[in-house]
Amino acid sequence: MSEDPIKRAGLRERFWEKVPLKNLAPKEWEALCDGCGKCCLNKLEDPDTNEIAFTRVACRLLDSETCRCGQYDIRLQFVPDCVQLTPQNISKIAYWMPASCAYRLIYDGKPLYDWHPLISGTAETVHAAGMSVQGWTVPEFEVAEEDWEDHIIEEPT
Repeated sequence: MSEDPIKRAGLRERFWEKVPLKNLAPKEWEALCDGCGKCCLNKLEDPDTNEIAFTRVACRLLDSETCRCGQYDIRLQFVPDCVQLTPQNISKIAYWMPASCAYRLIYDGKPLYDWHPLISGTAETVHAAGMSVQGWTVPEFEVAEEDWEDHIIEEPT
């Protein structure tokens, strides 16, 4: 079992059920991340319908085994168009997030899944439940952008 890079100790009990997203402490905001890695999948957006299609092509910074960004703290230096989800922009970005994403679930007024680390108490349950991208992505530097359509997947939910 790998160590959870998100420090979840010392948080308010079930804060996600009681505190609006805009009022979360930074540590609580970060703790909502389930570590699935789905947000690091490159997506295609239909310009006419705004429909989002997920691909198995992952950001070059994603570690496909841990499902974590290899350079999280400085990711914007390497990937300037990386979307930094915040309480201020979630209303504009929630539709783009995976359906199982805790940020989207809470924004939409839905509960977290049992496999979420805040519920289960361990970061491994997201992988055990098959809800992460662990082991099945292709790094973006191996696929030309014009070929991403060939890698469209059904969103893993």
